[in-house]
Amino acid sequence: MNDIEYINKYVEKSKRKEALQRLKNKEPVQYIVGNVDFYGYKINIDKRVLIPRFETEELVENTIKYINKYFNSNIDILEIGTGSGCISIALKKELKNVNIVATDISKDAIQVAVNNAKENNVNINFINTNIYDEINQKFDCIISNPPYISKSEKIMDVVYNNEPHCALFADNNGLYYYEEILKNISSILKEKYLICFEIGFTQADSIKKMCSKYLSNYTFIVKKDMQKRDRMIFIHNFE
Repeated sequence: MNDIEYINKYVEKSKRKEALQRLKNKEPVQYIVGNVDFYGYKINIDKRVLIPRFETEELVENTIKYINKYFNSNIDILEIGTGSGCISIALKKELKNVNIVATDISKDAIQVAVNNAKENNVNINFINTNIYDEINQKFDCIISNPPYISKSEKIMDVVYNNEPHCALFADNNGLYYYEEILKNISSILKEKYLICFEIGFTQADSIKKMCSKYLSNYTFIVKKDMQKRDRMIFIHNFE
């Protein structure tokens, strides 16, 4: 389905002319429609938050598999950089007996996420903070799709001109937030843990080196997305 067909299907007739003009002005069709389907759940979005991608659905799918494999019940999950809330909402809907805390430095993003959680009838503790500042508990699972695009990298104009840069770009060749998350992560991890990251497809080796600085006795797994590119990292100490 192309963008015009998408608008004709999901935008009411009285608003289609305006929607098509916005499309002509190179606004992403997802913002025009105002929502996306993420892992089977309706997630409302606008320019305050990143548009959820298919690759992030793959992160959720694999995280669910690992949690079902390694944990029994009553799992505490922390999502860092929740944006629209799509990851936490999908995990909460798909997993039983999980408690989820989700953080974001953007107050606007938190507002979008809170509204999405209400619409999807899930209870998630959203906190407006940087990474895991002000978090005073330990977690079984930490998951994050942080900004990971290098500030020198060229990206599509439709993305650069519309989506929030704070959710796209990071210092240190896109690696800044991974190190910020990892360097003190032991303070918020339970004895047995699972860490789940979406990554840029060239970043696996660099993040593996970071892990060796801050963690010990762990298993490091890289998984590819549907385009056969390195896209997810899973770190755990269950084996």
